[in-house]
Amino acid sequence: MGRRPHSAAPAISPPPSPQREIRRARVEVAFEDQSLLVPLFGQFDANLVQVENRLGVFVAARGDKVQIEGPEDSVARARDVLQTMYDRLARGQDLDSGAIESLIMMSNEPTLEGIIAGDDGPPVMIRTRRKTIVPRSAGQIPYMRQLAHDEIIFALGPAGTGKTYLAVAQAVSQLITGSVQRLILSRPAVEAGEKIGFLPGDMKEKVDPYLRPLYDALYDCMPPEQVERHLASGVIEVAPIAFMRGRTLADAFVILDEAQNTTREQMKMFLTRFGQNSRMVVCGDPRQVDIPGGDASSGLADAVGRLEGVEGVAVSRFTAADVVRHPIVGRIVEAYEGKAE
Repeated sequence: MGRRPHSAAPAISPPPSPQREIRRARVEVAFEDQSLLVPLFGQFDANLVQVENRLGVFVAARGDKVQIEGPEDSVARARDVLQTMYDRLARGQDLDSGAIESLIMMSNEPTLEGIIAGDDGPPVMIRTRRKTIVPRSAGQIPYMRQLAHDEIIFALGPAGTGKTYLAVAQAVSQLITGSVQRLILSRPAVEAGEKIGFLPGDMKEKVDPYLRPLYDALYDCMPPEQVERHLASGVIEVAPIAFMRGRTLADAFVILDEAQNTTREQMKMFLTRFGQNSRMVVCGDPRQVDIPGGDASSGLADAVGRLEGVEGVAVSRFTAADVVRHPIVGRIVEAYEGKAE
């Protein structure tokens, strides 16, 4: 719409709205436990630089204190992020660039860290042998609660949102506490542009590359020797979905990854394996279907359409805002999802 042409006759118009003044502020934050300052600040103050760059503030460390200067809103967010970083270290939780990035993203929603810490109820976290895992995005909070309480969970969304990782972590946690006796990880061995028949080795060696992400999550949550021992004894089983046929999976935590690449028949077969004292998590990205026929024949979309709202079934949907890998991954996802198919 073009600018209105100037008229010789006087016109009554509202006065121009004043430009919002950017108020600047300076605050100082003190930290009691000096042993936490090195991991808090990072090597060569890398963590402080990350907060500076992302929030547009100036951060200067002075002994056990940090001075923050910049736009008032950004200073308040930076102060909250640094305090939350310190609190996490004090609780013995991990702090890396990904965790800091997540805190910065969540700093617009100040109630989230209180929920994570348990201010209004049980804290939202998963404890494993190797680490304590807390939500890194707003979408992960209800998902982690579903993992702890619901029987069948569908987790839908793009890569990098923690769908499978959090499911594996919850499964390991329940295996440690004895809530389940087995951990079964599965995914369809769909050929996305390559033929597994031409790969070297036996059937296990052919399908293992497709199951690698599940192994990676396992090793991140358990000591390697423990993973190997459980794999050898059958306590942990990693197998293609075709191997699930004819079984009843009782006392087990069962995870199906890349579920968008199952057919309707495969999905029905998998879901009906559900046994007593079991839990199932079905993870997938409905926008990345590799099976012939695409989304129209995806068992994931079909199952969610049929089962959403059924008692005992929960659905979590993630977006690009929930991506917890490198920030550029979220921007890539947004760029692709914004394109017309």
